[in-house]
Amino acid sequence: MQSHEIDYKILGHDVQLVEVELDPGETVIAEAGAMLYMDDDIEYTARMGDGSNPRAGFFDKLLSAGSRLITGESLFLTHFTNRGWGKKKVAFAAPYPGTIIPLNLAQLGGRVIVQKDAFLCAALGTKISITFSRKLGSGFFGGEGFILQQLEGDGNAFVHAGGTVIEKQLNNEVLKVDTGCIVGFEPGIDYSIEQAGNLRSMLFGGEGIFLATLRGTGKVWLQSMPIRKLIAELSPGGGNTRKEARGGLLDSLLER
Repeated sequence: MQSHEIDYKILGHDVQLVEVELDPGETVIAEAGAMLYMDDDIEYTARMGDGSNPRAGFFDKLLSAGSRLITGESLFLTHFTNRGWGKKKVAFAAPYPGTIIPLNLAQLGGRVIVQKDAFLCAALGTKISITFSRKLGSGFFGGEGFILQQLEGDGNAFVHAGGTVIEKQLNNEVLKVDTGCIVGFEPGIDYSIEQAGNLRSMLFGGEGIFLATLRGTGKVWLQSMPIRKLIAELSPGGGNTRKEARGGLLDSLLER
């Protein structure tokens, strides 16, 4: 199915949103609960499946919905359609502080692989499916896990990331990344998990035991603050808590 041609604007800085403009009859699909506001005459319906295959039967839709449950997402996707006469707008917000990345799938070869919770919304016609890391180490130790999402189509899709987004173009190169900081990559990139140096580096370097290694040619999108790291740092036992405790003790000694 050819994707609908939607216009958009990305608004905000630290906590961004994407405002999509729909012509009459156009549809955008989104994660359940992502909608922030919408104009009158926009009709929304929760459906199993992404709608990329209008001829899909109930079993195919159920299989697609089941694969979404495996990734930890909602069973349903919400379809927003402009039923009015003029242009109408609907906006979607990222679930946590960070950046929204617009992906023109037609310019990216029609396919992009992203982390399993990165998808935000896309033009109707975009196929959302799961793909599996071919290497066992990537599944057990990669921040993305064994299951990744695959976006296919020829329209606009939007994913969100934590913190600042860094886009890199690899040309038959190798890039080593903190596990969990990968948002997505083109299919020409090989993704694996490798040991982070020697035993001393692994135990005391502070970068973890494993690093993600990206090889090949294509675009890679990275995030500076994945949500798992943010939660860990803000938790009662996180690193920032220990820093505050050390700072408080030092302050007490200096006051004496």
